Amino acid sequence: MKQYQWGNGCDGWNLVDDPSLSVKQEHMPAGTAETLHYHTQAQQFFFILKGRAHFEIGEETIVVEQGQGLHIAAGQRHRILNQTLEGLEFLLCSQPSTQNDRVNL
Repeated sequence: MKQYQWGNGCDGWNLVDDPSLSVKQEHMPAGTAETLHYHTQAQQFFFILKGRAHFEIGEETIVVEQGQGLHIAAGQRHRILNQTLEGLEFLLCSQPSTQNDRVNL
């Protein structure tokens, strides 16, 4: 399992790393946020293992609790934020892989 770091102190682990499917486990410390972006080809599914996630999707903010998931269609502008005082852990499934498919805004 390959570990990597992203954002401001966030960690991730590649569980499945295939061009047709990517499955990652990621951890975001309290108060961290991802850059707003979209994927031209990949759809994504986030499943919250621990904590509460806030997602900005277009002009909407959606709160996803532990044990819940959220589907993001290809082309949707989005980002995940941890606006709590505790760490956030989640699974991120992307189909196809997001390698070379991310556009930051």
